[in-house]
Amino acid sequence: MSEPILLGLSGSLRKDATNRKLLHEAARLFEAGTFIDADLNLPLYDGDLEAHQGIPPAVQTLSDQIAQAHAVIISTPEYNKGPSGVLKNALDWVSRTKTKPWADKPVAVMSAAAGRAGGERAQMVLRGFMVPFQPRILQGPEFHLADSSNEFDEAGRLRSDRYENMLRSLMQKLRAEAGL
Repeated sequence: MSEPILLGLSGSLRKDATNRKLLHEAARLFEAGTFIDADLNLPLYDGDLEAHQGIPPAVQTLSDQIAQAHAVIISTPEYNKGPSGVLKNALDWVSRTKTKPWADKPVAVMSAAAGRAGGERAQMVLRGFMVPFQPRILQGPEFHLADSSNEFDEAGRLRSDRYENMLRSLMQKLRAEAGL
């Protein structure tokens, strides 16, 4: 088997977003041969745009990355009790591509949020969004990083052994689910 490819989707576009930091920590613990931090800075889904110009190249790239990855990790903030519009938009666009890249793909969902629930509601809604795509979403351990702006050190590492151990457990389960 080739080196494991892990794809990360952050529901936040900010360069230093805690969800992006969480993806990088998860990738470190997953021990991927290659980690790809997906670019979700896509145009808003628009059926007229699709009809006139087809699938944007950035969307096709994302779809291809999902298809080629051995496993995918998704980290979302919680906005108004749900995942970010950025993430939903990316899912909507990928659903319009000719392939079905999510089908049977091992996926781990996590969240980093300012609130005390750590994005738990966003994860629940995101799992519902994923049902039509039929990936193999891990059911646990659930990972909700509360008060996320205070949970990373200057190097972007999780401060708490408890959180790091939970994330390590989730990544071990994802590796097993991917057959790695």
